[in-house]
This record gives sequence, C-alpha cells and structure tokens, in this order.
Amino acid sequence: MTAPLHEPTAEAAPSAAEEAAVVSADAKAVQGRSLGRIAWERLKRDKLALTGGVVVLVLIVIALLAPVITNLVGQDPDAYHENLIDPLFGTPTGSLGGISGDHLLGIEPVNGRDIFARILYGAQISLLVGFLSAVVAVILGTVLGILAGFFGGWVDSAISRVMDGLLAFPQLLFIIALVSVMPNEMLGLSGTGVRVFVMILVIGFFGWPYIGRVVRGQTLSLREREYVEAARSLGAGRFYILFKELLPNLVAPIIVYTTMMIPTNILTEAALSFLGVGVKPPTASWGQMLSNAIDYYDSDPMYMVVPGVAIFITVLAFNLFGDGVRDALDPKGSR
Repeated sequence: MTAPLHEPTAEAAPSAAEEAAVVSADAKAVQGRSLGRIAWERLKRDKLALTGGVVVLVLIVIALLAPVITNLVGQDPDAYHENLIDPLFGTPTGSLGGISGDHLLGIEPVNGRDIFARILYGAQISLLVGFLSAVVAVILGTVLGILAGFFGGWVDSAISRVMDGLLAFPQLLFIIALVSVMPNEMLGLSGTGVRVFVMILVIGFFGWPYIGRVVRGQTLSLREREYVEAARSLGAGRFYILFKELLPNLVAPIIVYTTMMIPTNILTEAALSFLGVGVKPPTASWGQMLSNAIDYYDSDPMYMVVPGVAIFITVLAFNLFGDGVRDALDPKGSR
C-alpha cells in the first residue's frame, strides 16, 4: 500500500474574539424594535412626508422668531410707508406690489405696511390658533371618547348624542354670533387676545367630536382584548385599565388625527379673519390680508397672492406630514 499524499489536519478552533463577534451579530439580528422606531423608519422612506415635516418646523421657527427676523430686515409690521404709495391710485409704486431690497414681498396698498413682516406675524396667529385648538379638541375627544367606548350603556348613548349634535351644529355661524357679543376685555385679556382665546376654545370645542368618534371606536375594539381581560382577572380597577392598558394603545390614532386636524383649524381661523370676526386690526392675520386684498386684486395682485400662497404652503405641508404619519403608524391603511 502507498502512503497518503498528505496527512489530514484538524481545523483550528475559533478564537474568543471571533466567538464574541458571532454572538454580537446574532444578538443584533434578533434585537427587537419598538413601535416608535418602526414607525420612524417607515416615515423616513416617505420623502414627501419628510419635506412636509421640514416645512412645518421651518414655519414654527419663523413664527417664534418673527420679532427677531423683522428686526434683522429692519421692518415693523405696523409701520406705514405712505411715501411709497401712489397718491392717485393708492397702490404701491414700482412693479410687483413694491417688491424691493427693503420690502422683500412688497407693501400693502394705501398704508404701505411691509407684507413680509406681516406674513411673519400672521404665522404666529395661524399656528397658535391651529395648535391650541387642536390640543383642546384632543383632550376633550380623548377623555369623552374613551369613557363612551369603555363604559358603554347610557354613558355611551349620552356622549354619542352630544357628538351628533355638535357635528350638525353650524360652527361658523355660532362663532360669528359669539364674537359679535363678546366684551372687549375678559379674563385679563383685551382686544385681539379675547378673540384669539374665543377662537381657540370654540374651534376646539366643535372639533372634539371628530376625534371622539375615532377614540370611541378604537376603545370598543380594545376593551375586548386578552390583555384587558387579564388585567380585570388580576383585580385591576377601571381607571387603571383606562389609563394604563387602553390609553397607550390609542396614542397612534390620536397623533394621526391631531396632525390632520391642525391644518383644518388654520383654515378655519383664516376664514374667520377673512369674514371680519377674527383678530382685530392692526394685528396681522393671513385671512384678514386676503379680505383686504379683494379691493386690489386687479391693480395689485401680489397683495392677494402672498398671503394666499402662505396659507396654501402651510396647509399642504401639514397635510403631507399628516399623511406620512398616518401611513407610518397604520401601514394597513397606507396608500
């Protein structure tokens, strides 16, 4: 017999460092991800939603820093520049509504106030009313919706009938009638402060049934889940189940409907200011600027275009971001 050409060699045992690397890789492969992280990863893939979110952040920063920005450009939203107005027609001299290096978006007819400065201050009113009225609606809708869905019976019937009545109520007519009889001073507020306060409360009050119906429907489904029954069998009280078991599982739909409610509230504020029952002059408001621009749409169209574009961009950005948040938190209902 001939000898083998080579002797079989034993395989080298892996080193401790290699074993640790394999264990670490396996741990990362099976590492769980939270619902928030999964939603964020979905949202990052939606470029339109991210663009809308960036625009929303920019608008918030602009509204917060409006006094600083206007000081940097050297303009006061209430300062008149009548020397830049044509005395015969009452329109700005120059082209495109008086746009220049000093007045980036032109000036208003008749009085010559800087439009850029007033757009920045108008963003404060629109975003303030939009956000705070949404907060009021979310608080009322969440509390009443979860109570109606969890307790059922006469509680559900009573709250549901109230929601039906509010949804059928003419909101705009009520606000117009209410503002017309409001005093000029109330709760330490005066003038525009009173109207902003009333708009926030009334818009939020008439908006809670929309989110209340969603929360009620989700609660009716969640209250029959196994973990709720397990909590009951362990002796958990009703309010513990409400706030510890049900409410955390309602966060996603609440966030979704909040982001979609804010642009609607901004449009409502603009409509009220357009009708003359919003903020009082000389406080800047996009809807008020549109209302004043009606008389000059043919001689100075830029005066109407600028606030209209501001409203359009703001509402579009919120809607794009809201759609992206909805798709990230509820992939089954995505486009």
